[in-house]
Parts: sequence; C-alpha cells; structure tokens
Amino acid sequence: MSTGEPTAEEIVQTASDAAEGYVFSQYKQSAVRDLDVTVSFEDGVLEVDVYLNAPETADAPDPEQVADDAALTAREAVDDLFGE
Repeated sequence: MSTGEPTAEEIVQTASDAAEGYVFSQYKQSAVRDLDVTVSFEDGVLEVDVYLNAPETADAPDPEQVADDAALTAREAVDDLFGE
C-alpha cells in the first residue's frame, strides 16, 4: 500500500507542528498563556483551528493575526508535504 501519499496522521502532525512553530517564532514560549491547535484531515479536507492567548502589547504582534497566520502556515506545510 505504497501510494506515496502522506498518511492522515502525518498530515495532522505536520500541520500542528507548523502552526506551533509559527506561534513560537512570534512569541517567547513563556509569554504564551494558552495555545490550542486543532487539526483534522478527513475525506481530503484539512481543517486547522488555532486558539492563542498571548499578551497584547505595543511591542508584540496581534495575537489574532498570529493565530490566523499560524493556520495559514500549517496549510502551507501540508501543501509542501504533498508536493514532495
């Protein structure tokens, strides 16, 4: 059963790792109060939801934007996985 396609587990793990990696590239880990990355891949459909609770300060990026960008980064990582 070697189709060359990544497994659903590989896809979910890749997306989750990419989203978390992006968040922690924007914030120190100690600054993040809560992070929840939910990824599902069913019937060829990838869903990524990122909840981020981080401080809103003048010198820190907007948490909502970081969460949105993390979800996009996760999708791009999965696209790259399929492109390999």
